[in-house]
Amino acid sequence: MLLQRIGNRGIRLGTLFDRVAGRYPANLLVLDHTLDIAPERGRRLTMTEVADLVDDFASRLWAAGARAGDRVVIHKSNSFDITLMACSAARIGAVPALLSPKLDGDTVVELLRRLDRPYLLTDQAKLEKDLPDAVFDHTCRVLLAAGSHPGATELASFAGVRRVPPANLPPSHPTLITHTSGTTGTPKLAVHTGFTFQSRYRPQGAVASLVRSREPVAIHVSFVHSRMFTAMPIAVLQGHQLIVLADDDPDSVADVFSQAPPGLIEAHPNSFMRWEELIGDKREPLRNVKVFSSTFDAIHPRTVHRLLGASRRRSPLFMQMYGQSEVGPIAGRPYSRHRGADADGRCVGVPFPGMTDVRVVSRDGAAPSKSSPGYIEVRSDGRIVTYLDEEERYAQQVNDGWWRMGDVGYRTRWGCLHLLDREVDLIPGVDSTLALEDTLFARLYELVEVIIVPGPDGTAVPVVSTRDDEPLDRARWDAAVAGLPRMAEPVQWRLEDLPQTATTKIKRLELARRLAGSS
Repeated sequence: MLLQRIGNRGIRLGTLFDRVAGRYPANLLVLDHTLDIAPERGRRLTMTEVADLVDDFASRLWAAGARAGDRVVIHKSNSFDITLMACSAARIGAVPALLSPKLDGDTVVELLRRLDRPYLLTDQAKLEKDLPDAVFDHTCRVLLAAGSHPGATELASFAGVRRVPPANLPPSHPTLITHTSGTTGTPKLAVHTGFTFQSRYRPQGAVASLVRSREPVAIHVSFVHSRMFTAMPIAVLQGHQLIVLADDDPDSVADVFSQAPPGLIEAHPNSFMRWEELIGDKREPLRNVKVFSSTFDAIHPRTVHRLLGASRRRSPLFMQMYGQSEVGPIAGRPYSRHRGADADGRCVGVPFPGMTDVRVVSRDGAAPSKSSPGYIEVRSDGRIVTYLDEEERYAQQVNDGWWRMGDVGYRTRWGCLHLLDREVDLIPGVDSTLALEDTLFARLYELVEVIIVPGPDGTAVPVVSTRDDEPLDRARWDAAVAGLPRMAEPVQWRLEDLPQTATTKIKRLELARRLAGSS
């Protein structure tokens, strides 16, 4: 019934916390950081306090001149108030456009240009350190969530303004603009509506219902990613206490989880990989986890196996869902303790009946298979309605209602979808770089990252990062690669030096370019 109520009227971000506060007023939002817009609130807020905060800043945006239909770009230092300010903008009918704090200044300026003179909500730190003066030329007004800067208007100056009623917009109206990962170039601006979000709630709501409502749900997801706006609303509307993490540092996470043990964790695959370190922590921060969930990239079986082993629950699950910002979750599969380390990590599951569909289209005339993967195409009502200012690019990815994911793979006779690679990452002589990485992870525990990219001569080059940056043991490496496709000698980098997106994906094309430049 909950998902039906959401779906019938769209996502309604602006009144989300009003509805939650009406049903669960004392439920807590627990943070690992203080909010830039309201540091005095501390790190524990009731849902009533969160609802008041959203209402307050919606009224301040209105006082600053933003109106229904206006675009409000939110690009500020990393904090959950990015998400809350998006709710505030939506509350007055404006369309929040979320730009990752990790984007460089020139990219931000280009995206502002595409957004056609929006409002820009940022902060003093961003204006002083990251953003060029050109942002003032491409916006109608620059607003500050924190600090001060010449030519910008502080939202603090509107404290105490009269509250304004929430706007009531139809589900077909744009409700949020996010951007793609940018792994293949300048990010694209994806336009979501209340209706497209509606379709994404059903499979993800089913995952959240696997844990009792009194158990906390922890989320470590990019605050500018569309996944935050499905995972977070589902959790709070089902009555869960909410834990939101800005930092995935294992020590910090262990502190938070030890004080408020979550029953469900939603995070990026790379964060789960970092949290393998929590397994030996005496506080057992993962002891109460019933469900681990990830909806971004296929995750390595080694990580799944180790995390499931850290839970004290009787039958914990790791739910992996395959999807994309543009379409939401498309297919899924569960892992259990009995099917973890030995599972095929390239199998990303089956479509959700009555919700999504998948087909694999031949690239060379042969039936798609492991040795000859095809293009993965999907259908979902959760698909975005366009790329802003790039409508032709959007249309090129749609074929009679089927959306091309940019990935290659195949389906088994049982209907399971196997994801082998991104189209742009294919390397001659290697069936799947992702499968090769899975194998190396399983054989070498000391690896915290391994990315295989083509070298200047087309040979597969493994780029590795090790635990605590210890030098790679070449004897162990040589033993691990025995019997695998031919690769160049490994190149060791520090994990923090690898180019990453907002969702901690490694930018493979940029990494390959850097390697070529350094060589």
